Amino acid sequence: MIGRLAGILREKHPPQVVLDVQGVGYEIDVPMSTFYDLPETGVSVALYTHLVIREDMHLLFGFLTESERQTFRILVKISGIGARTALALLSGLSVSDLHQAVVSQDSARLIKVPGIGKKTAERLLLELRDKLSSAVRGLSQSPIPITNSDDIINALLSLGYSEREADWAVKNVTVNGSLSDGIRQALQLLSKEK
Repeated sequence: MIGRLAGILREKHPPQVVLDVQGVGYEIDVPMSTFYDLPETGVSVALYTHLVIREDMHLLFGFLTESERQTFRILVKISGIGARTALALLSGLSVSDLHQAVVSQDSARLIKVPGIGKKTAERLLLELRDKLSSAVRGLSQSPIPITNSDDIINALLSLGYSEREADWAVKNVTVNGSLSDGIRQALQLLSKEK
């Protein structure tokens, strides 16, 4: 398995790039989130990679962050989600946006991604519910002070909690980090109460 490549970026043709690693040019498909953050051609870059071996070809996918690669690997394990669909999802949504859509069970957000229909979006929400947390743990997010608890309450209500439970959880949240951290802590508090 090829886990990481470092070399000179030689070509950029969305969604594919060519990375020259000591004279060998690797064609790598990347999500648009990675593509937009790549440097100009001729500059050194390192990509986390995932190799897919098929009967008729080998496909190499690259990512700037470990969380993107881990999310990609989680997505391709879901029935009916291939590598191209997983790449489209990561091109349309960041890892944290995808996680937020799963936490809030927001299928409309997933349907906006080309190639994702209503049934696929619902399957993704169901299958990813418990799986994306590990990919998001190491992700650095800009902290959003939790001064307005309405977003956390709305997320809990959409997950089926009562208004009383949601209010109780928000009052006991002590995290002053990102919104997703607040939601995560509220869910942990609620799971301990049941």
